[in-house]
Amino acid sequence: MIGVGVIGYGYWGPNLVRNFADLLSVDLRWVCDLQTERLARLRSRYPAVSITEDIAQVFNDPKVDAVAIATPVSTHFDLAMRALKAGKSVFVEKPITATAEQAERLIEEADRRGLVVAVDHTFIHTGAVKKLREVIQSDLGEVYYYDSVRVNLGLFQHDVSVMWDLAVHDLSIMDYVLGARPRAVSATGMSHFAGSPENIAYLNLHFDCKLMAHVHVNWLAPVKVRRTLVGGSNKMVVYDDLEPSEKIKVYDRGVTLDPMAPKAGERKNQMRIGYRAGDMFAPQLDITEALGAELAEFIACVQRGTKPTADGAAGLRVVRILEAATASMAKGGTLVELPQERVFA
Repeated sequence: MIGVGVIGYGYWGPNLVRNFADLLSVDLRWVCDLQTERLARLRSRYPAVSITEDIAQVFNDPKVDAVAIATPVSTHFDLAMRALKAGKSVFVEKPITATAEQAERLIEEADRRGLVVAVDHTFIHTGAVKKLREVIQSDLGEVYYYDSVRVNLGLFQHDVSVMWDLAVHDLSIMDYVLGARPRAVSATGMSHFAGSPENIAYLNLHFDCKLMAHVHVNWLAPVKVRRTLVGGSNKMVVYDDLEPSEKIKVYDRGVTLDPMAPKAGERKNQMRIGYRAGDMFAPQLDITEALGAELAEFIACVQRGTKPTADGAAGLRVVRILEAATASMAKGGTLVELPQERVFA
């Protein structure tokens, strides 16, 4: 049994508690939150779980092997570092930290102590995103573009911009499904309310190959959209997270170039382009709850001392992109190079 403590019982904490409580390999020992009324709601449903407003009680319990952190981004680093120094593995809500330097320090501390760091990139554990990765890597051929839209009306955050809140999902999915890493970022955005962070943002990611990636996030849209389009030389795929069943649709469509056609003159060049319109296929998907699968993997990694799919390095890569995008936005969309990726133990 792996002893677990959950810190933060606000928006996401109840989902962590519910899934940890359902895992037979977990002894859910503590839930900590600074708001007493939240803990009161928990007591009736999970009477065997100890509740506290004192974080030290969680860190000082020798039977706690791992801590899950679901608190504001600004607190992630301090809480995760305290947990690691207390000998606990950590599962941290997204984004892993507020800066890349903080993420690097957490990874180094965990490696030094032989502990696990996982970041809550929930979507990569869904059946839809797993299938998206499979399709991209086996069916699309050369990937031409990756275009994602994640917009809705609200939910406004007071401490992070729409980019640090919503784009994290798309960047973590992109990191998981593509075989390439971006080398540079350019971004533009806008805050329409004085004193608040940006509520609209557009990110462009540049690669060493002929791949283009674009992410649009927005808290001011009249409708909710969660859609990603990926086009390749062989096929194209659409991932629509709001579809009730056919979240992944693979299209046998594309553009072909006739190498035997005449090359002289613009009109003739245009005529060399051909279009292929084949069938659409919607594969069957695993409907296992992503968070449950993610936490089960985290606990197994704590037991075995292995790295999770979304480890600290994955969280660091996303934060580096967000930092570069933030810097680009401050400079009016200037291209910002990403630092060379470090190799950790």
